[in-house]
Amino acid sequence: MLTILFDGIAYGMLLFVLASGLAVTLGLMNFINLAHGSFAMAGGYVTVILVNRLGVPFFASLPIAFLASAVIGFVFERALYVHVYKKPHLDQVLFSIGLVFMSVAAADYVMGSGQIFVQIPKFLQGQFEIYGIGIGRYRLLIIVICGLLTVALQFILANTRFGSRLRAAVDDSRVARGLGINVNWVFALTFAFGSGLAGLGGALGAEILGLDPTFPLKFMIYFLIVVTVGGTSSITGPFLASLLLGIGDVAGKYYVPTLGSFVIYTIMIVVLIWRPQGLFSRAASR
Repeated sequence: MLTILFDGIAYGMLLFVLASGLAVTLGLMNFINLAHGSFAMAGGYVTVILVNRLGVPFFASLPIAFLASAVIGFVFERALYVHVYKKPHLDQVLFSIGLVFMSVAAADYVMGSGQIFVQIPKFLQGQFEIYGIGIGRYRLLIIVICGLLTVALQFILANTRFGSRLRAAVDDSRVARGLGINVNWVFALTFAFGSGLAGLGGALGAEILGLDPTFPLKFMIYFLIVVTVGGTSSITGPFLASLLLGIGDVAGKYYVPTLGSFVIYTIMIVVLIWRPQGLFSRAASR
């Protein structure tokens, strides 16, 4: 049971890094970006190409995957997304889901339709035991990296000038512009940072989740579950929701494997019926 708990925490941490960019764009920028998984897939494929084909060390590939996805996100935001920020949510959904299918087709054409896993270093393979708990080396690395990223992200959004400018730009863009804040660049940098986090999550998850062209479609629902269950008023909510869903999903697949993802969807339905605004939103705590 403790081993399952550990694996669930690792999976939940990975889910949070993958979904944190969506939590920022949806929760703070009020933009529904269903193509978020495409940026995660891009980061994963960058890592696979660098490590598996070019022989770049795994740890050196991680910041490159982050930067590559961030650059792609920045270009797409300036060229495409900026035109639909003020559109109705249905328009945003249709726009971003179209990008998903385009990215699936592009990845299938360039990388092929087969599933690919990244080759991690040998010292990260296997597991060791502590007091009878089987701890995977690579999953322990994921917990450490994702934990540090979570703390850094929360600090940036809550305690830096950029975080305050972002909140001001979202609350009232006209007043923010009047105060001298370049709202367009704040949104562009935020979107790029969120895309970079998705790419880093895709790079870290390529060994556990595997990569194929349907990656954005397979995990789109998971990203949305994390954000909706956790609430969109802060980063803490999606983080706690990621841990809850990660543990629930791993435990469900271990104890009742014939039900597949039934457990995680049951958790989502129960939570949204109980608290439609999310478990950890500000409205839920009143």
